Amino acid sequence: MNDYIIPAQTRIGHVHLKVSDLKRSLDFYCGLLGFELVTTYGSQAAFISAGGYHHHIGLNTWHSQGAPRAPRDGVGLYHTAILYPTRKDLAVALKRLIDVNYPLTGAADHGVSEAIYLDDPDGNGVELYCDRPKEQWPRNPDGSIVMYTRHLNIENLLGELHH
Repeated sequence: MNDYIIPAQTRIGHVHLKVSDLKRSLDFYCGLLGFELVTTYGSQAAFISAGGYHHHIGLNTWHSQGAPRAPRDGVGLYHTAILYPTRKDLAVALKRLIDVNYPLTGAADHGVSEAIYLDDPDGNGVELYCDRPKEQWPRNPDGSIVMYTRHLNIENLLGELHH
């Protein structure tokens, strides 16, 4: 076994998605979810971010212009997980989805986090979530983290909008 351990500060820098229609994807990721367009690469790629980073998500049609939706059954990306800084921010995102009647594929309380699931226009899974404070994470007696999938109390989450 390898005894190398990746540095603790390492993060997933960005995800780059193959999409079939760049404008439609920008309408979803920027128009609905609120990411900012940083730059485009010709008419076939765009780079978007939160807070001015060079890009959190890349979108391109280089090999996928006009392609069908991503298959549900098959190898590939399960979902892109977008971590919101606060529970209220997640509630705002959920309310925006509800207001336009965007279909959700699920919602879950994972103990360590609360999550909303949906698909982008190409069928790529998207998870919108916020972490609970680390000291509230459920743990086993040995200190290991307990994660589970339970019903998310959507009404309670939306209650954040009134605080």
